Amino acid sequence: MDTTLNQCSYKLTDVPAFKKKVLNWLKPFGIFCYLDNQEYNNAPHRLECLVAAGVSDSAEGIDIKDADDFFSKKRWLFGHLAYELRRSLYPLTSHKEDKIGFPLFYFFEPQIVLEIKQEHLFVHASNPAKIFADIIHCPSITEGENFALPIAPKGLLSKEDYIEKIRSLQEHILRGDCYEINFCQAFFDYEASIDPFTVFQKLMGVSPNPFSAFYRLHDKYLLCASPERFLMKQKNHLVSQPIKGTIKRELISVEKDEELKKKLRESPKEQAENVMVVDLVRNDLTRICKESSVAVDELFGTYTFPQVHQMISTVSGELKNGSSFTKIVEAMFPMGSMTGAPKHRVMQLIDEYEPSARGIFSGAVGYINPDGDFDLAVVIRSLMYNQTKKILSYQVGSGITFYSDAQKEWEECMLKAEAIQRVLEM
Repeated sequence: MDTTLNQCSYKLTDVPAFKKKVLNWLKPFGIFCYLDNQEYNNAPHRLECLVAAGVSDSAEGIDIKDADDFFSKKRWLFGHLAYELRRSLYPLTSHKEDKIGFPLFYFFEPQIVLEIKQEHLFVHASNPAKIFADIIHCPSITEGENFALPIAPKGLLSKEDYIEKIRSLQEHILRGDCYEINFCQAFFDYEASIDPFTVFQKLMGVSPNPFSAFYRLHDKYLLCASPERFLMKQKNHLVSQPIKGTIKRELISVEKDEELKKKLRESPKEQAENVMVVDLVRNDLTRICKESSVAVDELFGTYTFPQVHQMISTVSGELKNGSSFTKIVEAMFPMGSMTGAPKHRVMQLIDEYEPSARGIFSGAVGYINPDGDFDLAVVIRSLMYNQTKKILSYQVGSGITFYSDAQKEWEECMLKAEAIQRVLEM
């Protein structure tokens, strides 16, 4: 089978309207990946939107440690790394069930790729003109039917149980087992009947974020409104942008909103959490980067998103010669912002204290281009849906230190869940 992709470019007069047509055009595909920057220009910025559909080849059934040949070919690849992939990278024994059912990792070579850079569209396909015509003649995606049943995912932990677990984790910190741990809690609905395309549109309306993703793998869907980059490679330059530090915005008063942003930026607690994850990322990067090349490009940057201000730091390094994609994954995954420090020990504690598997949540989703460059986002602020089993889930978490207030950590988690819950109530 000839999988050669030809390229044609087109000028777009209305990019948001075209994106909606693309979403409608994607409906017949059993596997696709839609990545949307949502018009943010946070550096480093590459593309406004990138879409992959159809499958020419995939890494299905391959162990990540045996995948060098698959990733070495010069071609487009799209897919994910589930958090549970850590079991292949670290000596961990937990085998909690992932109820949604995404595989540990999956990447596919698409039959069709769409790139949107500003107002220009680049179509990579065997017949680009036909693909463009098909999309243009699609109606803009419209809302589907209302939910068959009220969607109200229930948490696996009560507030009291959550606070008790946080205090137990702080005892581990006091004993020196770890310095910081990202603790997450899951919410599930086991009788959910939704139109994922409609819900994704609603999610983007409520919470557009720079690493938004709509990813389908047969009957499993990821609806992602992530603000966080895990790792990007440009030539031999690696960039990671961990988030640690969150404060709710004041949307009525601009002056009060700026005060909150300043409060976040100057908070000793948030700075301490952020420094810990920055040190962890620096340590991970030194395993695959040239000596003395790892640097902190920005510390305690504060960025604004629809519901919250976030503290984001940028860490980079120059990749050692001959470092493959799988070697990079082995060194960096899972990301420090979703585990803690030291990484191996906190993953053991996560297994002990979190009541369910994370699955694709706190994993990564993204792409690799034919030059071998890639961009992977952290899967947070997301809905996961298994259409066959009618299971809908989302998870939220926060970084726990010895000085954390368990009540406030609970409130931070509820804040992060607010946008997703609002979508399900629309």
